[in-house]
Amino acid sequence: MLISSRSLGEYRAMFALTEADLARRILDCPGGTASFTAEVNAAGGNATACDPIYAQHSPDDLLARSVAETERGNRYVRAHPGQYRWSFFPDAEEHQRSRISAGTRFAGDLRHHPRRYVPGRLPELPFAEASFELVLSSHLLFSYADRLDLAFHRRTICELMRVARDELRVFPLVAMGSPVPYPELDGLLARLRGNQIVGRVVGVDYEFQAGGNQMLVCHHTGRPSCSLGAVS
Repeated sequence: MLISSRSLGEYRAMFALTEADLARRILDCPGGTASFTAEVNAAGGNATACDPIYAQHSPDDLLARSVAETERGNRYVRAHPGQYRWSFFPDAEEHQRSRISAGTRFAGDLRHHPRRYVPGRLPELPFAEASFELVLSSHLLFSYADRLDLAFHRRTICELMRVARDELRVFPLVAMGSPVPYPELDGLLARLRGNQIVGRVVGVDYEFQAGGNQMLVCHHTGRPSCSLGAVS
């Protein structure tokens, strides 16, 4: 799976984040090598990133991996320009520059503030219930629908909602290389309602991957019964 380095600016667009949103207690999961957490905290906010890679690599190793992954992703973008919309990024060069800059800032923040970067692998997170007001999750669920089945999607959303006091936003709703939304989304939402989670699809003013201009916004209808046994 591609480890991406996205900036606060890209997160704001992907998740339609307002200034009020950025003032909330936020979890970014999986955080990858994005600079979102670094930038939010530098501006006085309270963001935490969670990803299994934080337990496996040093900041220098993660920076090197971030650059390598950026180059790999950028080669694909250049080879398949028709799969992308060039509005947020005007061209492949800016895409490459932005991602390398974000990865560099991430690595610097990890060196100086390691407590902001918590190792954890979905669908089980090392946080107490309702630890965060807003949870953001990008480019895992739906993006890898060819490898992650419906049960994994349900278990993961339940776990992300367990640690979310108020709201979860998931972006995008399309698989990598496909402009078609996740085909089992309606069934997933129906099953989540049984866990006291309601989700709705919301359009955003951002589209890089063709068709990737919607997010899933989830709220509690009650405290969810989201133990792993309850969602198998």
